[in-house]
Amino acid sequence: MQKVILASGNAGKLREFQRILAEFDLDVAPQSAYNVPDAEETGLSFVENAILKARNACAHTGFAAISDDSGIEVDALNGQPGIYSARFSGPGATDAKNNALLLEKLEGLPEAERTARYQCVLVYMRHATDPTPIICQGAWEGTILTAPRGEGGFGYDPLFWVPSHQCASAELPAEVKNSISHRAIAMQALLAQIRAQQAK
Repeated sequence: MQKVILASGNAGKLREFQRILAEFDLDVAPQSAYNVPDAEETGLSFVENAILKARNACAHTGFAAISDDSGIEVDALNGQPGIYSARFSGPGATDAKNNALLLEKLEGLPEAERTARYQCVLVYMRHATDPTPIICQGAWEGTILTAPRGEGGFGYDPLFWVPSHQCASAELPAEVKNSISHRAIAMQALLAQIRAQQAK
């Protein structure tokens, strides 16, 4: 099995990755198992931040790495919180605080103007100086609810309405979310490319 480091300290993301990757011949280990310090996310796009995180994990472990940079874009807020989704409410941000701030900013907006999407960019780097990392992107369209619903997921899932399933993302069973989410879409594309690379 090929060892791959997951360049994330987010427990929710780690659980999703391990579920999605369970069927593939990859030995996925979190970067925390190797005491990898978090990369400074100084990029101005999901792509830049994902590359920074993957390169950091490769450099500290010597293994290939998969990184994820993802967040939610709200059209009424010109794409915010975007790359700042996890720290939207400032220092000491939590999912609950971020959700509360998002609701506050959208207060009074009709449903038609509450369109949003989750974005995910995944990067696979074979080593820290990999000149051609694999980069894949997935988007998941929805709208922002006026109050939280459901107990599952993480991040903005209690506020993210999934039209195809007529429920909040936080109300979806994990196996359903992991087959239709932005991360699932990006992951399928990434795995197809990794397989093609390994077949050469």
